[in-house]
Amino acid sequence: MKVTDIVPGSPCWTQLGTTDPEAAQRFYGGLFGWTAETDPNPEAGGYTIFSLNGSPCAAVAPLMNPQQPVAWLISFATPDADEAAAVAQKAGARLWMGPMDVMGAGRWAMLSDPTGAAFGLWQAKEFNGFAVVDEPGAFGWIDGSTRDVPGAVKFYKDTFGWQVWPSDDYPMVGLGGNMFGGLMNMGEMFPPEMPAHWNPYFVAADVDATVAKARELGGEVVHAAEDVQMENGPRIAVLRDPQGGVFGVFKPARMS
Repeated sequence: MKVTDIVPGSPCWTQLGTTDPEAAQRFYGGLFGWTAETDPNPEAGGYTIFSLNGSPCAAVAPLMNPQQPVAWLISFATPDADEAAAVAQKAGARLWMGPMDVMGAGRWAMLSDPTGAAFGLWQAKEFNGFAVVDEPGAFGWIDGSTRDVPGAVKFYKDTFGWQVWPSDDYPMVGLGGNMFGGLMNMGEMFPPEMPAHWNPYFVAADVDATVAKARELGGEVVHAAEDVQMENGPRIAVLRDPQGGVFGVFKPARMS
């Protein structure tokens, strides 16, 4: 689905910070059919936009510092990055970078919520973010893992006005009646040193075939493909790229 308008407070972009951007381009290009275009401006630091059939869908960049883990970062849309950063900090977030102008593209900040999950804020100028979502190869969902689900829910409600569909196991979140993510508790399956985090999920026409292709390209399976046991539940899998970036793939029930 082509994106013409992104609701403030909703996911508007995702980018991978990695040790080997060129290898990431090969992996995700082979997995999702993404094409890559690296910004030639030296100030961009090798920032590369992925596109799906000509529409921007994600990005990859070198790590900002050697201690930074390989990971996907989710950014949320805002009409005013400075004001949104101030609201987030008042609600308990920690500011790591910015807000700063990204050439003429927009204004950006990186924070972590009170439970430790990193996220970005994006105030669009020349670049809006996702130009395609909710179709095979494109972004479609955010999945949060935290050791304090109630605390995370309160933070995002206070900061972005998110709606919450309550659940003991996996409260789902969204805006304007449109769900775009969920939060789960980090149990014993997660190492104690692993921080809270958000992961993007990309739509797959065939989850099992995508898992097999990821293995073929050198990726790993973190969570094997399975059907979510709920009404209209999707089929999902969680994968790790060859450099360590974790992401999910899913096929909505409505695509069956």
